[in-house]
Amino acid sequence: MTAPAANLSEAKAAAPSASPGKRGLMVVLVLAALLFPLLQLAVGGFNYWLHMGLFVFMNIAIASSWNIIGGYAGYISLGHNVFFAIGGYAAAILFAYFGVSPFIAFPLCGLIAMAFGFLIGLITLRVRGPTFLIATIALVLLAKILLDNWPYIGGANGISLPLLDLPVEYVKLPFYYLMLLLAVGAVWLSFVIRRSKFGLGLRAISQDETKAEVAGIPTRFYKTLAFALSGLFIGMAGALWGYYLTYLSPAIFLSILVGAKFVLMTILGGRGTVSGPVVGAIVFVLANEFFVAWFGATELNLAATGLMLILVLLFFPEGIIGTLRKNGRLPRMLDWD
Repeated sequence: MTAPAANLSEAKAAAPSASPGKRGLMVVLVLAALLFPLLQLAVGGFNYWLHMGLFVFMNIAIASSWNIIGGYAGYISLGHNVFFAIGGYAAAILFAYFGVSPFIAFPLCGLIAMAFGFLIGLITLRVRGPTFLIATIALVLLAKILLDNWPYIGGANGISLPLLDLPVEYVKLPFYYLMLLLAVGAVWLSFVIRRSKFGLGLRAISQDETKAEVAGIPTRFYKTLAFALSGLFIGMAGALWGYYLTYLSPAIFLSILVGAKFVLMTILGGRGTVSGPVVGAIVFVLANEFFVAWFGATELNLAATGLMLILVLLFFPEGIIGTLRKNGRLPRMLDWD
């Protein structure tokens, strides 16, 4: 047996099983998230916290999805906000021109983003390393040019969507629950891939793609499929987020900073792990919200967020989860792999 194949077999044998305690903890957390909006229904005044909850759930779904290609396969992409835009604009077109609500269309929008991901992956994944990174940046710029000059969807001026016909105290509830669904679904998909033969193949590609190919792993197909799957939940999140904002423009979705945020959240928590993107998304969103409240929407907020990321990565060079695991200090409740 070749070395990579032996490593795959050993890793599969060593993969821990999900304990009943961890499964129970996950159920409790999900139930708590499901019941939290009842406070809004009972006493009101929780609109801000509902917004923060749905925003955190959306970013958990995005980071966990990006982790499939950027963490497991090791291909760093700065272009996954293109899937975010594809989902958002697909939902907007279906709603504005065909009357299909994004609450119904968002799964289809995710599948559309996934289909585009497969086609884009066939082209961009022919290259590796820095060349692939540059290709994903070029993808964002190309998508922005196309959307800026497509009058059917408003071009650079964007497209507006009608407000949801609900009282203001309830308008965030459907978005909250659907974003929670996306977060759970994305983490579940990441967990299943991590523990599958497909996931073992992706990790072998991340370690040494040439040896993985020699060992018989269909690296081209695995990479392309991972790239496509990583766009599924991001596309669905984009569909719901565009409707939540009621306004879409290329500048909102296709900034390089948006794509960089997807990467930073995952690296902060620990790429290549299941719980890392979850922790990274929560820490990133809460820290950014704190600095916005403290410094306002100024350059100081961006500087403080950047400094926080640098400090965290200095003390946690492999991300929070990766470094804690390496040092033997990872709490069992966060060991989801």
